[in-house]
Amino acid sequence: MHMKNSGRPLDNKLLAALPRHQFDMLAPHLTSVSLQQAEILAEPGDEFEHVFFPQSGMLSLLAVLRDGKAIETATVGREGVVGAMAGLGLYKSLVRVVVQLPTMVSRVPASQFRKAVAQSDIIRNVCIHYNEVLLSQARVTAACNALHVVEARLCRWLLQSADRAESHTVALTHEFLAEMLGVRRTSVTEVASKIQASGAINYTRGQITILKRSVLEKMSCECYQTLVEQSAGLI
Repeated sequence: MHMKNSGRPLDNKLLAALPRHQFDMLAPHLTSVSLQQAEILAEPGDEFEHVFFPQSGMLSLLAVLRDGKAIETATVGREGVVGAMAGLGLYKSLVRVVVQLPTMVSRVPASQFRKAVAQSDIIRNVCIHYNEVLLSQARVTAACNALHVVEARLCRWLLQSADRAESHTVALTHEFLAEMLGVRRTSVTEVASKIQASGAINYTRGQITILKRSVLEKMSCECYQTLVEQSAGLI
């Protein structure tokens, strides 16, 4: 984690959508922080000391089972916020929060965020509304993980990652992909090779480049488009 004095908080769409007076309540307390891929921001049971508003990149929310296995339930990019429910009294994380792609965030101390929520119905409503967005994502992702084959799920995940990275190239190892999808590394290797053989992607040394997005979309399940449409409708 690397702190910077400069940053662009308004690159986060939720912060940018706040009326100026509401944003000014948070602005003095916002710090821009650069997060490295695979960094863990919270484990289940951890208290949220900060609320995170991504300016770029992507954070993953993972459900963790008692045996230590984990699977992604939702992702958050610059359209969203992580830890906002701390403003309403839910101080402890219910999920593991992992930096999925190199990410720049604006973070605010949870104590200051609670003060802002107490004074602003608009900021309070942002917390409640975005929590509904995450719940909606979790429902679609749960259905996808249960019903769709690994190949389609991996394609969906690559499309989501490329959208958030705003690039055709993303740095992702097979180990990381396996954890996000809740499958064995060998399964990811096998499926990634099949997708590469289709000409949709090129995979070398932990870096995936999307060559033919249209092919990748056809190989993906319906859930990618569902998530895109839900996100557009809810946010």
